[in-house]
Amino acid sequence: MVQLRQRFHSFEEYLAYDDGSDNLYELFNGELIEVPPESGFNVELATYLLLQLAPLVGYQRVRGHGLELEVRGEPRNRYPDLTVIREEHITLLKRRNTIRLTMPPPLLVVEVVSPGELQRDRDYIAKRTQYEDIGIPEYWVVDPQEHTVSVFTGQDGRYGDAHVLTDRDRLTSIQIPSLDLAIADLFTADQD
Repeated sequence: MVQLRQRFHSFEEYLAYDDGSDNLYELFNGELIEVPPESGFNVELATYLLLQLAPLVGYQRVRGHGLELEVRGEPRNRYPDLTVIREEHITLLKRRNTIRLTMPPPLLVVEVVSPGELQRDRDYIAKRTQYEDIGIPEYWVVDPQEHTVSVFTGQDGRYGDAHVLTDRDRLTSIQIPSLDLAIADLFTADQD
């Protein structure tokens, strides 16, 4: 027997689909591609940042890897490692944890780079382009291999050059002015 793969002709069709699992999928050329689980260290870094940001913006506004963003291009959706949403998103996301293109963009998206050239290109180039396109004002790329955080901020609808922070620097945010975090503290878990 030949098994046909489910094809989706619109993002709305995809949103209505439920395979009964907790799997996360990216919609790529009308087909579902399962998103693999994150590495333990990447989850630790994202959780550390979540714990730093939650007291500053409120726990309801900091979302982990399960938040879905509708984007333009392929794939049609992304699951950032960490997202700071707007106050109005709290109500909008009660039924489904998906920010649609018709909604205001989140304030901040964070991606933690996994090892490998493909993953680096995805976070530094592909995702950056998609996040810039939908108007996310601030995007961080946390790179555990390099011990850097690249901060991209929107200027006239475009991200400027990355402000690359190293272990000697402190992470601050235009979107979260009360944030002041030592980059060295972020990567401390890597020493264990």
